[in-house]
Amino acid sequence: MMNSRYTVGAGGRQSRMTVVVLLMAVIAVAAAGCGRGPEREVRAAPPGAGDPVPAIQLAAAGRHAGPLQDWARGRGGKYGIPVRALQAYGYAAVVLAKTQPGCHLGWTTLAGIARVESDHGRHRGAKIGTDGLVKPPIRGVALDGTNGNARITDPDASARTGHTVYATAAGPFQFIPDTWKRWGVRADTDYKTLAHTLAKATPATSTELTGSPDNIDDAALAAARYLCASGGDLATARGWQKAIFAYNHSDTYVRKIHATATSYTK
Repeated sequence: MMNSRYTVGAGGRQSRMTVVVLLMAVIAVAAAGCGRGPEREVRAAPPGAGDPVPAIQLAAAGRHAGPLQDWARGRGGKYGIPVRALQAYGYAAVVLAKTQPGCHLGWTTLAGIARVESDHGRHRGAKIGTDGLVKPPIRGVALDGTNGNARITDPDASARTGHTVYATAAGPFQFIPDTWKRWGVRADTDYKTLAHTLAKATPATSTELTGSPDNIDDAALAAARYLCASGGDLATARGWQKAIFAYNHSDTYVRKIHATATSYTK
């Protein structure tokens, strides 16, 4: 997915792809032989969960990642992660630990994905605002089936324009439109509503709750939701590998995320 660029798990369509080198994550390259399960290629235990995220008041109003600023500051420099991005990863991990305790998603996994996908929202000079929005917006190439890319259309945009519009991946976690439509969630939604939405593998009931793939808080939480739904228990090797493989249908990608996430545990 979800990184939806390579595999659209939520939409039921998959593309056999290999991972693109760092900072070129917007390009999907077709490759034969990627249909093998990741457990055949990646046998290591899941990466560690990293430094514990402090408890925060989930019922607080506004952007909930704010209370994690000190925690993020103490680690951002060490790992080369923008403080604002690390806040988002930590918040998503806290929320999923509360709403889906059996998932065991660590912030390190989210950080690993965001690093590979967009250099933590810094691709091509982009920056994360205090409100979480990444500007200028990060966009991938049109997935029109040319130059080795997957061919994925954007149904809503095509309907609006009356002609075929090809999907492009958006934001720091690189969601394509139909995947975001299913898994997108707004991180500053009141916690009661948010918890109800996160507990289900169904689209948010209102477009006001789906947030934006260009917002680091929303994108991290949506990625967390997708990973937990795809892998089940991410504390197990099989569950973690299954989740990452669903995000991007590539053994190479699974290995890359494993190595990157593990680097944040040292």
